[in-house]
Amino acid sequence: MIEIKLRYEGELHCAATHVPSGTSIATDAPVDNNGRGESFSPTDLVATALGACMATVMGIVAQRKEISLEGMEVDVRKFMSEDAPRRIRRLEVDLKMPLAADHPERRLFESAARGCPVHHSIHPEIEVELKWSWCG
Repeated sequence: MIEIKLRYEGELHCAATHVPSGTSIATDAPVDNNGRGESFSPTDLVATALGACMATVMGIVAQRKEISLEGMEVDVRKFMSEDAPRRIRRLEVDLKMPLAADHPERRLFESAARGCPVHHSIHPEIEVELKWSWCG
């Protein structure tokens, strides 16, 4: 169990602290939902969590296999619904891998990304599209 403490600071801003490390982040409502967009929105954090989780799980696999993924990039685009209720409808994830397209562990890395805990936690109605670029 991990605890995260949040404090509402007014004007649609929140401060969140990861209790074990003491690290803090801020959130703000997005401009298209009454906020100023001065920080990550809560739904931005969902998109961020997906990209970070995929990169982390692939990093774990890479460490075990003694393969360097240094320079890997993950870009996530979040699309919100236009109807009610307001929700994430689509996440597009571009994964730029610093390995050749014919790398022998390619399928393992692709499987690891799809198998990350955040990907498994996303509601099935949210479309998740992965686009891979193998650049090694």
